[in-house]
Amino acid sequence: MTDKAAMQALARLVPPGSRVLDLGCGNGAMLDYLQRSRGCSGYGVEIDDANVLACVQRGVDVIQLNLDEGLAMFGDNSFDVVLQIDTLQHLRNAETMLRETARVGRTGVVAFPNFAHWPNRLSILRGRMPVTRRLPYQWYDTPNIRVGTYKDFEVLATKNSLRILDSFGLQDGEEVRWLPNARAGTAVFHFEHA
Repeated sequence: MTDKAAMQALARLVPPGSRVLDLGCGNGAMLDYLQRSRGCSGYGVEIDDANVLACVQRGVDVIQLNLDEGLAMFGDNSFDVVLQIDTLQHLRNAETMLRETARVGRTGVVAFPNFAHWPNRLSILRGRMPVTRRLPYQWYDTPNIRVGTYKDFEVLATKNSLRILDSFGLQDGEEVRWLPNARAGTAVFHFEHA
């Protein structure tokens, strides 16, 4: 999710001057944006060689690491904010990584494709897995290990003693606060350890 409107909506959850850890940072666009627009500092974590190179070319400090191996190299509360933007659905240990996010950051921000968005529901009613701008792959070639919904994350947060500070959906770069589980392609949560 690299469109400017989405980055702006997510950046509002990151206080100016924060020390940020961006898990699965891709090409570093979000961290670069936070550095330039909010005066943040920090690191990206990425596994893909080409994305690591793109981060370096942007001037984003990046650590090449497989997130499925955990975050043991970081101490408790090492960062003000830990981001997982379009990362959670790719991880084998999503729940563990969510707890790690809460451990190493004072707050966390998670954004992921919301499988309960109404076009996805309609596709399922027609007997087919959804293929949308937000979920652009066929069921057999998707990099997503799992799919989840806005409501699913609320349950997972409660189970893991996370306090949701703010939550909303994103659709076409706009915040969706009324019925986000049905009306938004992306679920966004800002949380802290309870």
